[in-house]
Amino acid sequence: MAAELPVPNKFNAAWYFIDRHLQEGRGEKRAFECGEEIVSYAQLHECVNRFGNALRRSLGVRIEERILLLLQDTPDFACCFFGAIKIGAVPVPVNTLLKPHDYEYLLNDSRARVMVVSQALRLCIDEIPRERLPFLEHIVVAGGYSDGASLSALCAGQPCELNPAPTCKDDAAFWLYSSGSTGLPKACIHLHHDMMVAAQLYARGILDIAETDRFFSVAKLFFAYGLGNSLYFPLAVGATSILLPGPPSPQSVFEVIERHRPTLFFSVPSNFVALLNHVRPGADFDLSSIRNAVSAGEALPAPIFERFRRRFGVEILDGVGSTEALHIFISNRPGEARAGCSGQLVPGCEAKLLDEHGARVPAGEIGNLWIKYDSVCAAYWNQHDRTKDAIEGHWISTGDKFRQDEQGYFWYAGRSDDMLKVSGAWVSPAEIEWVLMLHEAVAEVAVVGCKDQDQLVKPTAWVVVRQGFSPSAELSRELQEFVLSRLPVYKRPRAVKFISELPKTATGKIQRFKLRAESGLHPGSG
Repeated sequence: MAAELPVPNKFNAAWYFIDRHLQEGRGEKRAFECGEEIVSYAQLHECVNRFGNALRRSLGVRIEERILLLLQDTPDFACCFFGAIKIGAVPVPVNTLLKPHDYEYLLNDSRARVMVVSQALRLCIDEIPRERLPFLEHIVVAGGYSDGASLSALCAGQPCELNPAPTCKDDAAFWLYSSGSTGLPKACIHLHHDMMVAAQLYARGILDIAETDRFFSVAKLFFAYGLGNSLYFPLAVGATSILLPGPPSPQSVFEVIERHRPTLFFSVPSNFVALLNHVRPGADFDLSSIRNAVSAGEALPAPIFERFRRRFGVEILDGVGSTEALHIFISNRPGEARAGCSGQLVPGCEAKLLDEHGARVPAGEIGNLWIKYDSVCAAYWNQHDRTKDAIEGHWISTGDKFRQDEQGYFWYAGRSDDMLKVSGAWVSPAEIEWVLMLHEAVAEVAVVGCKDQDQLVKPTAWVVVRQGFSPSAELSRELQEFVLSRLPVYKRPRAVKFISELPKTATGKIQRFKLRAESGLHPGSG
């Protein structure tokens, strides 16, 4: 890897993705377009420096300390993310769709002294009693003033020049939280060189990104996938990123595409389905500016690939990535995409498929996927055993099962455990089960994944009701709303099915494979 992609030992990612562009004459070039807001590379450089100075001078943030970012997709995200990295601090972007108790866990697990939160998301933090956040000292509000410090006020008057901290390429640069099999998130520690590796090997090597490109991603910046798509991929080449702060409804996505004319479009299978289901009278939506569409987060069903290509004339490049690996490491190539296939290895990545005993499986047989890639995280924060379980030397277990054909193409076969990937995010069945068991009508429950009519995996809950309760469509809807009141929307069961007893082994283990075989969405259940 070092011979292919040399990175100096003294290296700060903020210099590469921010400062370098002024030295190379891109100060007036557009870095971001967000609705009516336009931010040039010179303006981005200035706000990054002002925020970095504010952290160091006003809030006393030191090298390696964590800064939690609960931010919508706006240019503020880029300023805070790279401003923290520039002083050697560690930004921790987190999911904007969670509940207050989730943020309590993330703040305490990361021990962040400072957090930056979008005004629209501030209420989620206000609901947490401050005495339950022993490490948090400062809350900075972006896009509003509220009753706390505002981002704009904090940065006002700060120097607009800032030298990068003397970090090394293997210093911690940022964390990204990844869900585990227990449902509790674990923080992947990513290093200063990781973004450069992913940008060079995948974005340049596969997508052939250039300064003339315009990037638009449905996946949000707090996801590892979206972070590359909307932030460090375009910044790697001096291109333009188009941001959508709000939810990516089909109408809003089409409006952004037709107004801002992206050349590269990144989405997830469930959103591609939503786009296909959205029709307007008269002329169809114009996607002619898009030279490549990319899908990741979960396997793209072949019918979706074919329907999208027929309707819009755009080929979707399906790929496989992970939070641990930072971005895509297996991908289809432009002009060579195969429907239902995950593609081939990204140059610079090695892979092996192993059986349950650790032996390589022959071509065409299903095995557990392990990869060797230089953007893989260094470890899980405070998760020593999980780190050792997942990482062996230069190799990491992805937790996915694949088969590889004779031509080197990889075909997805499912998860190695019971985790579900729904709308590009990991979902723990156990977490949903725990919530449902709080409902007075539920005696037993098992949550499994099933494929809907579009061949996308959705959670289905199989419920045994308590005495005194009767299965009904009304109870099904009530249980779905019960989960929705406690968990993010993508964790809501898309179907609730009632059963007299759960299938179990002689030792009492639930036979989930039998429930998966029986699962199937039906009208009125989701």
